Amino acid sequence: MSETMERVSIYQPEQEGLVFPELPVFDTVEQERQHRKERLAAACRAFAKFGFNYGTAGHLTVRDPQTPDLYWTNPFAVPFRHVQVSNLILVDHNGRVVEGRHAANRAGFVLHSAIHEANPEIIASCHAHTVHGAAYAALGRPLPPNTQDVSVFFEHHVVIEEEAGAIVVEIDAGKAVGSAFGDNKAMIHQNHGLFSAGTHSIDEAAWWFIALEHACRVQLLLEASASPAKPVSPEAARHTRRHFGTPYMGWLNFQPIYDSLVREQPDFLD
Repeated sequence: MSETMERVSIYQPEQEGLVFPELPVFDTVEQERQHRKERLAAACRAFAKFGFNYGTAGHLTVRDPQTPDLYWTNPFAVPFRHVQVSNLILVDHNGRVVEGRHAANRAGFVLHSAIHEANPEIIASCHAHTVHGAAYAALGRPLPPNTQDVSVFFEHHVVIEEEAGAIVVEIDAGKAVGSAFGDNKAMIHQNHGLFSAGTHSIDEAAWWFIALEHACRVQLLLEASASPAKPVSPEAARHTRRHFGTPYMGWLNFQPIYDSLVREQPDFLD
């Protein structure tokens, strides 16, 4: 992915003494692992807060910082609202749980491991069966740049038809989806739903998923209206993506959600 994790302030000139969220810095791999696990548990709680639960569906992953071929994920059949740091599981690319008490979601590890394996720059990925994402995915087409918000995905998301509508449990089928993800921050899997990716953090991946679900909802509302939408020009959409579609901005937009969760549901840190 071409975007970098550069901090770009588009809100105000740099001024000393003002509070501005800063990217975390770690002294040890243990600190970074704990941080990733806390943010993963928070992302699961955020998905519950936004109503992304649907039975046992939905899986979020983040690579282990020391062993990147292993990834942390939410425990199978545990509601997003009940995910904690202590019940996260560590899974390898074959779906074998190497740490934790719960089972892994087979469909989750097949697709997520394929995405991670085919795209080593992806640190984290998110998927859930959301109402608007599923509805828009059934149309089998990319999102047009009809709003400023959706412009962050302009020329940076892909529609994948492979295994459309099927429950992907075979590794080879998952690899077809993973390789098709390519150099994008998001995927619309036809007749299935939405996937997002973060190249630097689970925070970033979680925010892109939330933003993509929002974009699908807005687009469906536009298509249900009596008047055709007036799209953003390609030049303006690219400009918006370059400023708002970076990994740093994805990370930044998740920080207010994280801070709210720490105040409202601090048990996710247990």
